[in-house]
Amino acid sequence: MSDDMPLEPRFDAAGLAPAIVQDAVSRQVLMLAYMNTEAYRRTLETGLAHFWSRSRQELWLKGATSGNTLHVQEIRIDCDQDALLLLVHADGPACHTGATSCFYRRIDTR
Repeated sequence: MSDDMPLEPRFDAAGLAPAIVQDAVSRQVLMLAYMNTEAYRRTLETGLAHFWSRSRQELWLKGATSGNTLHVQEIRIDCDQDALLLLVHADGPACHTGATSCFYRRIDTR
């Protein structure tokens, strides 16, 4: 792919693209979610992370009920334009369990 192509996400057959969410300062990976075109558009318009819930089949603003919103500082796109990286400032824990990151558990590989 050429670097002069427009930077627009390529959504899969289900209309989704994975979005990795990372703290803009610490670079800690906070969560993984999915975006559809509406979630992507709303995120660009508001500066707050919106996602598509695969389980509830609905658009959601991260933190709408908890107050733990994600303020998007930058959006990056991978070389194939089918995955997104959101660099954010979080208003609180990213995980619904109350953990800072959804990736707080470690699998023993030995």
